[in-house]
Amino acid sequence: MSDEQVIMQLISQGGSARSNSIEAIRKARERDLKASELLMQKAHDDLVKAHNLQTKLLQKEVNGQGEAPTLLMVHAQDHLMNAMTVNDLAKEIIAILSSKEIKDDL
Repeated sequence: MSDEQVIMQLISQGGSARSNSIEAIRKARERDLKASELLMQKAHDDLVKAHNLQTKLLQKEVNGQGEAPTLLMVHAQDHLMNAMTVNDLAKEIIAILSSKEIKDDL
């Protein structure tokens, strides 16, 4: 697989993780905590795949086989960092929405 293909997959996995995290928040807000949990697991799996792709690229660079960073690579890293941030926030928001006090108020 070429570096460009790996980068495109990194963008795709990051986007999928972000989307699943946002949808998990929506499901938690609707009180569908099982669906929320499943979506968060999918998001986690997407982030693991993205991290593995990123590691591949970094290992190539460390071994002197990497290419110069491109705008596409910067874009991929941006997607991944955004997905990780959204996922972290989703965990916290879902925990708040799942707490007993919040459930009783809604």
